[in-house]
Amino acid sequence: MTKPIIHAAAVALVDRDKRVLIAERPQGKYMAGYWEFPGGKLEEGETPEQALKREVMEELGISLGCTAPLTFISETREDHHVIVYVYVSREWKGIPENKIHTRLAWTRIGSLKDYNLLPSNIPLIANLRDTIGL
Repeated sequence: MTKPIIHAAAVALVDRDKRVLIAERPQGKYMAGYWEFPGGKLEEGETPEQALKREVMEELGISLGCTAPLTFISETREDHHVIVYVYVSREWKGIPENKIHTRLAWTRIGSLKDYNLLPSNIPLIANLRDTIGL
């Protein structure tokens, strides 16, 4: 039986100190308590870039500037399959605020292993290290 496919977009925001922003998933959400990169599901008719800009405005209250594709995540779950388009951005307007997550954290790439990252996000550590260093 074919499972429905859900498309989502996520972003690794990188600050001037080469730290990335991660967010802890709130109670009531799938895999609550795990950390992830901000983002969310594409709505009908949205491109990944449009969804990402909408999601970070809703989740963090910031306007994304330039984004660059990094990689993608493809993961099968019990009742559906998820494809997440992952981007990197060093440009945004505003200061990220926690609007829906339990907590936010700015951390170095090498310290991401100290957080309980979503299993599907763990391979992103190597991609980020290769892309931005540290």
